[in-house]
Amino acid sequence: MIQVAPLVHSWAFEAIGTVWRIDAASPLDDGVRDVITDAIGAFDLAWSRFRADSLVSRLGEEGGEAPAPADAVAMLDAYEALDTATAGAVNPLVGESLARRGYDADYSFVDSGAVAAPVDWRRVVTWSTDTLSLAHPAVLDVGALGKGRLADLVLALVPAGPAVVDAGGDIAVRGVTQRIALEHPYDASLAIGVWSVTDAALCASAVNRRAWGDGLHHVLDARTGEPVRRYAATWAVARDAMTADAVATALFFDGGPQLAADWGVEWVRMRTDGSVEWSPHSEAELFS
Repeated sequence: MIQVAPLVHSWAFEAIGTVWRIDAASPLDDGVRDVITDAIGAFDLAWSRFRADSLVSRLGEEGGEAPAPADAVAMLDAYEALDTATAGAVNPLVGESLARRGYDADYSFVDSGAVAAPVDWRRVVTWSTDTLSLAHPAVLDVGALGKGRLADLVLALVPAGPAVVDAGGDIAVRGVTQRIALEHPYDASLAIGVWSVTDAALCASAVNRRAWGDGLHHVLDARTGEPVRRYAATWAVARDAMTADAVATALFFDGGPQLAADWGVEWVRMRTDGSVEWSPHSEAELFS
């Protein structure tokens, strides 16, 4: 257990469609809050497919080349690993598939049928530290790991010392131990266990979040455009939130556990029948 001063300074706010909370030992003055707000706004302006003025929306309409956002290499390199590990089930061009099922920029939640994401997305999307290019119009969606990446960026902007950033359930922890409940995907008043996290991040994903219509939700198999059916919720603990977020997504598919092992990530996942699986060295305290 790390002994620290209490996290007496808290700030809760809404951004990118979710509720954030930052707890810190040092004051979060107006200057710090402005810097964090600006960083979240810049990330959203680059990567949100829900904003007509974003970079990915423009590329989605026109294709072409643009200056690369600072996160492009880290996130799209990770997508390559996700694509390989899941045999194409996780794909950054799944945006059109999500929009067709109703998770579109207008939040219409009207299902227009399944469509698979382009399997040759690496030929469509190219990136470097300087440029981000789409060979033709296509809808980028970085939801598999983007919120985790942003949680890491925000934590880096919190003044030095113990701090916790909770980005709607994607939680990055620095200099303190946090006991985090693993929310039951079918009953938010219950937990299937708790996980003590120190100087690491825990990210979760569940099919009850952003769900609509007849069994539709935001976790699609990019190969088919259909929602996943075998797993209801996943949790992953990693050195940083982007890695944990990426693995939490991969765990809905067969290749997820191997990717987690390759990256040194521990995990828990619940099947839709209620049974629970976990990694060999998981330190989560699971309830019977």
